[in-house]
Amino acid sequence: MLEVTDLHIEIEDNIIPETVVYDFDLKIEPGEIVGIVGESGSGKSMSAHAIAGLLSRKDMKKKGNIEFNGENLLLASRSRLREIQGDDISIIFQEPMTSLNPVKRIGWQIEEALRIHRNLSDEELKSAAIAMMKDVEIPDAESRYYMYPHQLSGGLRQRVMIAAALICDPKLLIADEPTTALDVTIQAQIIELLKRINRERGTAILFISHDLSVVRSLCSRVLVMNKGRIVESGSVDEVFEHPREEYTRNLIYAIPKFQKIANPVDCQNRKPILEVKNVSARYKKITGYFQPGRKQKDVVRSASFTMYEGEIVGLVGESGCGKTTLGKTILGMLDDTDGEIVHYSQMPQMIFQDPYGSLNPSKTIGWILEEPLRINGKYTPDERHERAKKMLGLVGLDESYMSRKPKALSGGQRQRVCIALALMLGPKLIIADEPVSALDVTVQDQVIKLLIKLNMELGIALLFISHDLKVVYELCSRIIVMKDGAIVEQGTDTDVYNHPQDPYTKQLLSSAGYTK
Repeated sequence: MLEVTDLHIEIEDNIIPETVVYDFDLKIEPGEIVGIVGESGSGKSMSAHAIAGLLSRKDMKKKGNIEFNGENLLLASRSRLREIQGDDISIIFQEPMTSLNPVKRIGWQIEEALRIHRNLSDEELKSAAIAMMKDVEIPDAESRYYMYPHQLSGGLRQRVMIAAALICDPKLLIADEPTTALDVTIQAQIIELLKRINRERGTAILFISHDLSVVRSLCSRVLVMNKGRIVESGSVDEVFEHPREEYTRNLIYAIPKFQKIANPVDCQNRKPILEVKNVSARYKKITGYFQPGRKQKDVVRSASFTMYEGEIVGLVGESGCGKTTLGKTILGMLDDTDGEIVHYSQMPQMIFQDPYGSLNPSKTIGWILEEPLRINGKYTPDERHERAKKMLGLVGLDESYMSRKPKALSGGQRQRVCIALALMLGPKLIIADEPVSALDVTVQDQVIKLLIKLNMELGIALLFISHDLKVVYELCSRIIVMKDGAIVEQGTDTDVYNHPQDPYTKQLLSSAGYTK
């Protein structure tokens, strides 16, 4: 069905052209599920987008063959590619919120490919869209047909993307990191949905991910890419059980496992560093023409817990459960709150989830790091500069990074800068909000070990917010579980993982594949 041979992709720059994919070979038979894994920048998405015909013809030079049902897509005209795209080959992108049109209703977007490739009446389009929404397990499809993307959860938006991709019953579905930003329970549901689609429809799937655990659970064959080249390929069992290449072994070794890395902290003789007492929080009421009289709703409801000096506490739960809002409330970032928050040291600092959106793109790293000290007003320029260099050193970056801008750094390097920024004022407590969820497994492993090192050497306590229960198990000695704005369970890691009391905690652990 699909055979790619000797694919080269070159970005034609005015200064120096850069080859980003070399000698790429891939064969997919009808009904097969093949995975491509590798770190960010390895060429996974670039290769997939070339297969889908989505690369620019203006500044992308492509050589080789992409044969789909006997036709070389690299030689196809734009009009011919438009006939194939969305009909024979469809793609699911990583971030549904940016892939879906925010001003179009869900039903309209699912119908779009049908309007292009089929001659159907409005009523037939609607019936087909609702039937597909039901097939991908979107509940209450008839009413959600009229909704907008912002009115749906992340998991439902991803199901909408899948429905839109499948509406014309394509022969090949390309899934580009479709589960990366999803919670463990939603991720498991999407994987099961893709398996069912493959089984019932016979749709071949090219699944791209840096999450090796997901690839192993879904795919029959896997290709490993590094720096634009396929360095290893074979059956999933062969590659995962007997990897030949050191790069593959490093990827597999870095997969988070239910194994302890950090040493547990005995809190009996430690002083409290933070007390959260019966805290509720809500966002300000939104009023206006489009949302008249919208009621306020508590995003956090009556949360209470205590943290002690030097301990690492995990705060887990699905997206929308209130984890991030609770972290912002602790930092005083929300106005509309109830309850009491007691800080026994200076105000904690925060590491945000997205290292790309957290740093000012127009400023140098040195300027960014020195900013909190400038605002503080207690340091001379030389003292600020020396402090910034010292913090960079603590996170494993040398002083040459001071003059660079964020765009010149990799994702892992940017997250290290974000950690250094959080350290600038010498906090005793850091709130880390999903600090590794957007990172590749190898970079994720490095950042986790860095956080443990800072905890041990500087005695900094961490409130680690995450939906990844494997990472939380590696790091944390106590766990807090949130659902629908409320804390439903908390206790030591042993108690929560081995003796969960709440059904929701049991569901999370089951979805993450945890066994005693």
